Formats: sequence, C-alpha cells, structure tokens
Amino acid sequence: MRVLIYGAGVQGSFLAHVLIRANNDVTVLARGKRAEELRRDGIVLRHYLQRKTTIDKVTVIGELRKDDIYDAIFVTMKYSDFPDVLPALAQNGSENIILVGNNATASEMEAYLVTHSEKAKNIVFGFQLTGGKKKKDHTVVVRFNAGGMVIGSLEKSVLLKDSVGEIFKNTKYKITYEKNIDSWLKSHMIGVLPMNLAALIKDNNFKAIAKDNELLKQLVAAMDEGYEVLKESGYEVIPAVQANLVKRHKHMAFLFYKLYHYLPLASQVQGSFAELKGLYDAFYEIKERSDVLTPNLDLLVEDGKYVDFVKEMREQS
Repeated sequence: MRVLIYGAGVQGSFLAHVLIRANNDVTVLARGKRAEELRRDGIVLRHYLQRKTTIDKVTVIGELRKDDIYDAIFVTMKYSDFPDVLPALAQNGSENIILVGNNATASEMEAYLVTHSEKAKNIVFGFQLTGGKKKKDHTVVVRFNAGGMVIGSLEKSVLLKDSVGEIFKNTKYKITYEKNIDSWLKSHMIGVLPMNLAALIKDNNFKAIAKDNELLKQLVAAMDEGYEVLKESGYEVIPAVQANLVKRHKHMAFLFYKLYHYLPLASQVQGSFAELKGLYDAFYEIKERSDVLTPNLDLLVEDGKYVDFVKEMREQS
C-alpha cells in the first residue's frame, strides 16, 4: 500500500517504522532540519523498553501536492498543528485520511475537510498508544508490545476497516476500533491536561511531582472534575474505568500516579506547551456549557507560569 505519514515527530516516526517493516511503500512529509536528518540518516529509533535501536530508510517530501495520491494519509500532528495541515489535505486527491493524535474537536476538523475538499474523503480519527521524545540524533519511543492505535470515525460504523487491515496486515501492531471515537478522544484529553499541567508546574521534574502529595491529590481531583464536565455535557467517558478510579478509588489513583512519576519511564514522554494550550481552550469551551465547578483544575491552570504562557500564546495568535 502507498502510505504517507504527514509529520515526523515521535508518533509519525514510529508509525513509519512499523509500516516500512510491513512492506508498505511509505513516504514521510517533513521539513527543515528534520527532513535533512531523515534523508541523511533515515528514521533512527531507540525503543526504550525493548532496549534496541532501529534504522529505516524512507522517502521524504516537503509538500503535499494536489495530484500526489496515496492509498492512505496518516496525519501525526500535535493538536495545535492540525488546523495548519487541513487545507493541504483538502486540496489533495487522496480519499482516505486518518488524523492521529490528541483531538478535542474532531467534528470541526471533519466538517472543514468535507466542506473544502473537491473529492469526497473517508475521514477517520485515531490515537497511537506510544510516547517518547526527540533527541539530538535519534528519537526515543516508548511502546508496549508491538504498539497499537485506537481508531474510529464519526459515522455510526467505523470507516476504512479493510484498508487499515491491509496496511497493518504484516505487523503485530494492534488496531482497536472504537465506535464513539469523539468521546474517547475527549476522555483522553481529561487525563492529559492535569498531568501536563503538573509537569509544567514542576518544570518537568517528575520526581518532584511524585514527592508533592498535595499536587498529586489535586491532579486526581482535577481529573474527576473533568470527567464530570464531559458527562454533564453529554459525552460518554471511555473507558469508564478511568472515571471510576479517580471518583471511587482516589487513594488508589493517588498511589498509581505517585508511582508513575517516580519511574524513569515518565521522563521519556515529552509534552508540548502549544498542544497543552489548545487542549486547555477546547476543554474550557465545553466547560462553559456545563454547571460543573472545577476548582482543582482551575488551580492547576492558574499556576503563575502557566497563566503567563497562555497569555503569551493568545497574544501571538
């Protein structure tokens, strides 16, 4: 299958690695220094848990042209970057688009593509279950087993099952199909926000987070508040076990996040200020339509450095 990976960060690099090893014809869209690195060195991944390094040569392009057609385009972007790539996707003639990443506004993105595309498209949303961070000469990827992705569409039935199955057929990579992907992605956002806010408050010192019991309690309480906002706004929390853990088993959740932040694994997952700001804005738009109070999440947001950051980002936009 002829596949384009639009974006060459941690998520796109690992996905390209998987699909190259599955004998697909893979192209990566990257620009600047990242494009130079890929053309010179290939995709260099350090698989953190597996303690191995892989190198894959890959075709690199810097622009998606209208008549450059692929069997599928996987867009692996930070949430804050998705709007910038939608026009190029709309004008391109490829039919099958999979938007992969934190996505709090899936319906709005689909509406844009439907409205602006000359050719009808099959639009699917996904989240790859991996983490990691970019190093100087390689990318660290954190994955369990062979990696995997949750995929779904906003239609009643999940689109592209046959095409996705063909693309991944020669891999051990696990595809999980989710019928309510919009709620799944919004639920995931609730877990992401408090954890990233805590990391920002502590300057990414994860052991400092682990030692700060009040901050950890606040983190758990903030998640509970976020899930309540979603439920009152008509969204299903998926998986429900997340909401049950922080509501009914707060001490267990506290211990889980304490242990997680003590582990070296936590420091290998890199967040993004710009993406955090985008998720923050998306959540508070939902919150404004509900009557749920979120004092713990508000306190995390109101940390001085974060308020200054949000203000700076808004002034730039």
